Amino acid sequence: MINKYLKIAVVMLLSPAFANANEHNHAHNNDVTPLELIVYKTPTCGCCKKWITHIEDKGIVAHSKDFRNIGNIKTKYGIKPNYRSCHTAVSRNGFAFEGHVPAKFIQKFLSEEHPNAIGLSVPAMPVGSPGMEVGDRFMSYNVLILFKDGTSKVYAEVKAYEEQF
Repeated sequence: MINKYLKIAVVMLLSPAFANANEHNHAHNNDVTPLELIVYKTPTCGCCKKWITHIEDKGIVAHSKDFRNIGNIKTKYGIKPNYRSCHTAVSRNGFAFEGHVPAKFIQKFLSEEHPNAIGLSVPAMPVGSPGMEVGDRFMSYNVLILFKDGTSKVYAEVKAYEEQF
């Protein structure tokens, strides 16, 4: 009989703790950490500023860092010269996004598993890519996935302006 009352007392004492734990876990699971990138760029680059506006408009938090020469940053993150562009963005987990990569592909990439990748690149500066808008002109381009071994492959083909958003 005492065991029965003891069990009931224990359950009653622990029930509020479990209820609060579930509330806390539920609230915690709904917390969304915003995607943040550090954007390394030169101080005078106008298209970099436009690209930053593009990613911020899509919900990415950008922390801009100006450098006169960002070649060392690109080398540090393994971006070979043929994949380079005017700016390099880096995520908290160390993935690099080189050039005018559309925000939607950054978000998609970071939601996937890529154990052998260093990031994405849009080499050069294609007209019509985010930050490189010139009227209604558009040049199709590829978003490349860059791998640690120095190779790349096409991650996405952007054949029309609307496909970037």
